[in-house]
Amino acid sequence: MELTRIRALRGPNLWSRHTAVETIVRCEPDERDISRLSGFETRLRALFPALGAMPASSQAGPRSLAHVLELVTLTLQTEAGCPVTFSRTSATVEAGVYQVVVEYSEEAVGKLALELAEQLLNAALSSEAASAGFELDAAVARLREIDEDVRLGPSTGSIVNAAAARGIPWRRLTQGSLVQFGWGSSLRRIWAAEVDSTSAVSESIAQDKDLSKRLLAAAGVPVPVGRPVSSPDEAWAVAEEIGLPVVLKPQDGNQGKGVTVNIMDRASLDIAYAAAAEIGEVMVEKFLPGSDYRMLVVGNQLVAAARRDPPHVNGDGVHTVRELVDQVNADPRRGDGHATSLTKIRFDEIAVARLALQGLTPESVPPKGQRVILRNNANLSTGGTATDVTDDVHPEVAARAVAAAQMIGLDICGVDVVCESVLRPMEEQSGGVVEVNAAPGLRMHLSPSYGKGRNVGEAVINHLFGPVGHGSDGRIPVIAVTGTNGKTTVTRLTAHILASSGLRTGMTNTDGVYVNGRQIDSGDCSGPKSARNVLMHPEVDAAVFETARGGVLREGLGFDRCQVAVVTNLGAGDHLGLNYITTVEDLAVLKRVIVQNVAPTGYAVLNAADPITAAMASVCPGQVIYFAADRQHPVMATHRAQGKRCVYIDADNLVAAEGAWRELIPLRDIPLTRGGAIGFQVENAMASVAAAWGIGLDWAAIRSGLASFVNDADNAPGRFNVLDHRGATVIADYGHNPDAMRALVSAVEAMPARRRSVVISGAGDRRDEDIREQTQILGAAFDEVILYQDACQRGREDGEVLRLLREGLVGAPRTGQVDEIYGEFVAIDTALDRLEPGDLCLVLVDQVEEALAHLKQRIAGGAPAPLQTPPQAA
Repeated sequence: MELTRIRALRGPNLWSRHTAVETIVRCEPDERDISRLSGFETRLRALFPALGAMPASSQAGPRSLAHVLELVTLTLQTEAGCPVTFSRTSATVEAGVYQVVVEYSEEAVGKLALELAEQLLNAALSSEAASAGFELDAAVARLREIDEDVRLGPSTGSIVNAAAARGIPWRRLTQGSLVQFGWGSSLRRIWAAEVDSTSAVSESIAQDKDLSKRLLAAAGVPVPVGRPVSSPDEAWAVAEEIGLPVVLKPQDGNQGKGVTVNIMDRASLDIAYAAAAEIGEVMVEKFLPGSDYRMLVVGNQLVAAARRDPPHVNGDGVHTVRELVDQVNADPRRGDGHATSLTKIRFDEIAVARLALQGLTPESVPPKGQRVILRNNANLSTGGTATDVTDDVHPEVAARAVAAAQMIGLDICGVDVVCESVLRPMEEQSGGVVEVNAAPGLRMHLSPSYGKGRNVGEAVINHLFGPVGHGSDGRIPVIAVTGTNGKTTVTRLTAHILASSGLRTGMTNTDGVYVNGRQIDSGDCSGPKSARNVLMHPEVDAAVFETARGGVLREGLGFDRCQVAVVTNLGAGDHLGLNYITTVEDLAVLKRVIVQNVAPTGYAVLNAADPITAAMASVCPGQVIYFAADRQHPVMATHRAQGKRCVYIDADNLVAAEGAWRELIPLRDIPLTRGGAIGFQVENAMASVAAAWGIGLDWAAIRSGLASFVNDADNAPGRFNVLDHRGATVIADYGHNPDAMRALVSAVEAMPARRRSVVISGAGDRRDEDIREQTQILGAAFDEVILYQDACQRGREDGEVLRLLREGLVGAPRTGQVDEIYGEFVAIDTALDRLEPGDLCLVLVDQVEEALAHLKQRIAGGAPAPLQTPPQAA
C-alpha cells in the first residue's frame, strides 16, 4: 500500500461540507480484497481492539486495504476525543487506486492520524504483529496532545461555537486565538475574549492596577486603599499604614500570577513580595474580608458571575496533603493549561508557606474533615474552583461592575469583587472592586465547578453582531461562478453591475484579485485562497468569485456558502482525464459543489439549455433561476409555469420574469452582446442579470451596469476583445476547448468578413481527442489556420500538440492554408501582416496579458516584439 498526494480540504468540497484530509492510495493486488490477507484482521484487532466493524463488500467491489485505512484514521481521531464522523473511500478508474477521505476537526491531527493509521496497517500486515513496534496508547496520546495544543481554548471556542450556531462564518487567522467573524465590511475580530473595538489605551489602563483603581474611585466604585511600592521595607511600611491584613500583587499582572492575599506578618509579606516582583512592579492593598467574585461584563450588561474559592483539599486522616492534591489533580476536568475547565493544583513556595500558616507541610496527614488551603488567592489558573452566582447578584453590585468596565473602556471585562455576599450592595459590607481584567478567561462561567454554566460566548457574539433575530449574520453577498465557458466574463460583468450600484466589490478570476476596482494580485486567482483574502478585506461590500475546478479539488471552497451560485454550462466538459475526473458527469459532481452550498435564502443560476447543468437544481438548498435564450425550452416552460424566476430572450429583449411580472432590457442596450449578435455573450449577460437579481439588486442598477460594461482588452482581457487593424477585424479570445470553439465560430459567422483566419495552439494537458476536435470545428469556418507552439507543452513531447491540431484539420471543408509557427507572438505577427481590409482574424491567445499587450502595440504601430526561440533550439 502506498499513499500519495495528501491534501487538506479546508472548505466544502467534492465529498462533503466537512473539513477533511484526502489521499490517493495504491494497493497491491492482494490488498484490494482484505479477505485475501490471511490473519490480517486478527492481528489488526490485537493492535487496535477499539476498532469497529470492518467494511463489508458491496456492489462497488470488495473492501480493500484503503477502506481499512479510512476506518482506522477515523477511529484513531475518535479515540483521541476528536468530534469526527465522516469518511469515504472511492475507487478510481485505475485498478487498485482509491481516493480516501476522512474528516478532521484539526488539520494537524487529521494528517497525523492518517500517518499513524498507515503505520498501524503496516504493523498488522506483518506476520509478527505483536513485535511490529506499534504502540497504540502512545499514538492516541500523541493525537490527543496535539489536539489539545492546537485547538481553540474554552474561552475562544465558546465564542466561535456561538457564532456558528447563528450561522456567522468564522475563520482562525493564526494558530492562536485570533479569529475573524463575518466577511468584508461586516467582519469583526476577537483575540480570545477581547474584541476589535477595545482600544489599546483601555487595555493598558486595565493592566495598570494603580491607575485602574484611581479611575474607578473617581467613578464612585468602591476600591481598597493602597499604593505601589519599590521594596519589601516600603511594602511593610504601607501595610502598617493602611492596617493588616494586606494583599500584595504585581501592578500589571494577570491570571492571579504573583498575587498573595491575607498577609498578616512580615515573613509572609517578604515571600509574597518576591513572588509579585518576579512579574513586575509591586503594589500593596488593604485586604478586604469576604469571598472572591468574578463579574463578567459584556457591553453594558453583567452576563455572568462566579464565586472563586482558593485551591484546597479535605483531610481524610489517612493521606498526606501531597497525596490528597494528587487525588484532586486526577480529576479529568483538571489540566496543566487552560484547555480544560479546571487547572491542576500546584506546589510552590506560596503553597508551602500557606500550609505553614496552618501548621502543616506537604507530608502532613490532616485529620478527617479539615479544609486545607493551598493558596490564598482563588484564581482558576492556580487550581481554584468556581461556583456560579449569576442569579444572586444584587442590582447595585451589577451596576458597579458595569460602571467599572465602562470607566476603563473595556467591551469585555472581568471585574474582580471581594465582599461577604453579592446579595447586598458592596458599600453596605466594606466590599470593593480589587481588579479589572481585559480579555478575561471565560471557562469559570462556561463550566463552573458547581452551579449552572452560562453561555457567555453567545453574549459576546450578540455584542458584536446584535441580538438574535435583530442583528447581523456578518455576511456580505457572495456570488460564485463556475462552468466550462464564460466564467470569467460572467464574473467580471456581474462584479461590474454590483460596483455600478455603489457596492464596494471584491472579485477573483483567472486574471487576478480586484477590490473596489483596484487589482491587488495577479495571475490565476480563481482558487479558495484568493476568495478568503477578499472576504478578509474590510472594504468589500459584496464579492464575486470565479470558482475553478482545480481549487475545489485542491482545497475545497474558500467560503462556507454563497448567496448565488452560477453555473454557465458544462457542454462536453474540459480538463477531462485529470485528477480522476474522466466524464462530464464526474465534472458535474465537482462543479455542483457551489450549488450544494447555496444559502437556503439564496439562488442557483443555471443554464436550462444544458441538461447536466439544469439537473443541478435538485441539490440546491435555495431556489433556482433558470436562463436560456429559448423561453419555450421544456425546462424553462415548466419553471415559468410554476411562477419561478427565469431569464430569457424575447425578440430583441432580455427578459427577467417571475410569475406575471416582467422586466425587459433591450439587447441594443447591452454592448457586450453587439445587439444580440454574439450568442455566447447573450448567455453571459443573462447569467449576470440573474446573479444580480438573486442578491436583490434593483433593476436601475442592473440596467446601468449592463450598459456601461465595455468588453475591451483592459476590462475583460481575452474575452472576445474586438480590435481594428488597417480595416480588418481582429478578435482576441482565450477559448481553449471544443465548446468554446463552437461558440466562437457561431459569433464569427455573424460578423461579415472577406477572408477569415485563426491563430491557435493547444494545451498539452487536454486529451488527444479534445485537441483534435478544436481544429475540426475551426476547419469548417476559417480559410487560413496558423498553428503555433510555445515553450510550455504541459508534459507533451515537442511538436506533439501541433501534430494533433493538424490531424484535426485533415479533410477540413473550408481551410485551404495551414502554417506551423514556433512562438505565440511570431504567429500573431504573421497573421497581422497578412491581413487586408475586410478580413477577420481570430487570435486564440495563451499568454493573455502579454499577447494582448503585443497585439495593441502592433495595432498602434509599434515595433513587433523580438522573435521567440523555437523550443527545440532552446
